Amino acid sequence: MRSDAVKTGTQQAPHRSLFNALGMTKEEMDRPLVGIVSSYNEIVPGHMNLDKITQAVKLGVAMAGGTPVMFPAIAVCDGIAMGHVGMKYSLVTRDLIADSTEAMAMAHQFDALVMIPNCDKNVPGLLMAAARLNVPTVFVSGGPMLAGHLNGHKTSLSSMFEAVGAYAAGKLDEDGLTECEMKTCPTCGSCSGMYTANSMNCLTEVLGMGLKGNGTIPAVYSERIRLAKHAGMQVMEMYRKNIRPRDIMTKEAILNALIVDMALGCSTNSMLHLPAIAHEIGFDFDISFANPISERTPNLCHLAPAGPTYMEDLNEAGGVWAVMKELADIGLLNTDCMTVTGKTVGENIKNAVNRDPEVIRPVDNPYSKTGGLAVLKGNLAPDGSVVKRSAVVDEMMVHEGPARVFDCEEDAIAAIKGGKIVEGDVVVIRYEGPKGGPGMREMLNPTSAIAGMGLGSSVALITDGRFSGASRGASIGHVSPEAAVGGPIALVEEGDIIKIDIPNMKLELDVSDEVLAERKAKWQPREPKVTTGYLKRYAALVTSGNRGAILALPGEQNA
Repeated sequence: MRSDAVKTGTQQAPHRSLFNALGMTKEEMDRPLVGIVSSYNEIVPGHMNLDKITQAVKLGVAMAGGTPVMFPAIAVCDGIAMGHVGMKYSLVTRDLIADSTEAMAMAHQFDALVMIPNCDKNVPGLLMAAARLNVPTVFVSGGPMLAGHLNGHKTSLSSMFEAVGAYAAGKLDEDGLTECEMKTCPTCGSCSGMYTANSMNCLTEVLGMGLKGNGTIPAVYSERIRLAKHAGMQVMEMYRKNIRPRDIMTKEAILNALIVDMALGCSTNSMLHLPAIAHEIGFDFDISFANPISERTPNLCHLAPAGPTYMEDLNEAGGVWAVMKELADIGLLNTDCMTVTGKTVGENIKNAVNRDPEVIRPVDNPYSKTGGLAVLKGNLAPDGSVVKRSAVVDEMMVHEGPARVFDCEEDAIAAIKGGKIVEGDVVVIRYEGPKGGPGMREMLNPTSAIAGMGLGSSVALITDGRFSGASRGASIGHVSPEAAVGGPIALVEEGDIIKIDIPNMKLELDVSDEVLAERKAKWQPREPKVTTGYLKRYAALVTSGNRGAILALPGEQNA
């Protein structure tokens, strides 16, 4: 056993004395040590139930012959962190989570791991750690929140942010706003639409790292507790068969994840996290992979914010495996990939059934023949930008308009709520990228304000920051290179015409090369917004959004 390094032999007598101090018996020490990485905390609604999940996992591990030992991982609630300095600290936690989990697992020599994540950066951070550590590992998430109910309709967090915009526009009174806040988030769990947390938990299933239902079984269902027990049992089976994360998370599995991402209409943030996970297995993931995959992958689901269905509906319709079966039937998936079940993707999904063709459209009747995400390039984004095209209205798929330029999120929000943004405008928010933020803040507040003001079908937003999975409309993020390193987005001036052509994957600034060269010669780097603490170190190490905002030493940043 790997854990013999801390349990067995005369030299390890001091170590055993410390296990004795934990109250551990010889019988427990003789069994494989299984680290239970619990992301439980009392500030994230998606994590407040993870204590129950943790106990269920521990029981499953013990029943299957292992000794479970819990240690924590951090998690940030992006909703609570939104719209203030706190959002600078969201994306950066992904790497903190990966690094701290690596440190704990290596320091204590666990034989296997069960990862218990749920919300946005916690899931990819733990997937990165699993790939890095490469000991038998199973994931079981906390599960999605049930949708809220308001005025006879289901609702979710994105509607809440848009309600703030409606209130600012005088379309909603204070009582209406209060009713929204009381009814939008009715249970614990990751927010109920296909936002980043649920996107990544669903893609964990596709990668083969989670059991059936990991991404869709609601947090409050007893079925989630049963799933956690089975996850604990299954990690012991993986231990006995020596099935490891790098046997599962292969290049082919990551491309499968990208294909299902397109069908589900996942968050644009998956285009940050899949490259980062790929990096851990030595796969150089180019975001441009998305376009040829999108061209042949139908979009089968329109979950909130793209449509009126929610995670609970996807679960009832057959979940992720039903979506995978639709895609596999037309030859889009690699079905030979290994999974935590000990079986291949093909073996897992062979009996999956689509129980609701309105929630999961059949491949011969998709919402669109192309996938949910697109990577746009052009002189404004030479290295790429990302848009969730499944959440863009038809009239904004091709658009040109004058740039309204802001050097931070706060200034843009003030202009939108102040009525200074009009139909046809293209809002540009820059110096919010991985280095420039630092931390690449989500722009849910500005996109929601645009929607709430009734401008969602006539105003675009472009940023070197990123978006929440709850954002909708012509929201184009991850513009690379970012403004902080002198990317073309730093050279845009008020009133410049910007041309957006999503069907043809183009993002262009209608300014000549000569003029851009003149502007570039005059451009000066901005003073860093943060000069102390972790964010200072993060800004020094982080790479561009098109590389997944991975951390690299200075000499490796453009490699």
